[in-house]
Amino acid sequence: MVNKDSIVKINRNIANKFPEMTGKRPIVRRQTNPNGAHQYLLTYKGHANLPGGRKLNRIVRVVADERGRIIRISTSK
Repeated sequence: MVNKDSIVKINRNIANKFPEMTGKRPIVRRQTNPNGAHQYLLTYKGHANLPGGRKLNRIVRVVADERGRIIRISTSK
């Protein structure tokens, strides 16, 4: 299982790239890649304020290894 320190490190990286995700707790799911190694999918949900008072719902998905290194980041628009 990915440890708490790794999740804190990933949270910091995501908050730097996506300020609207600051303070959001991810949903963590374990995955197995084709090589048999374990990876973790962290899903963040939040919203960004747009001009004109509108809001943009955003989902950020992060794939990380057991040591907390980010492998891939994808986001909704």
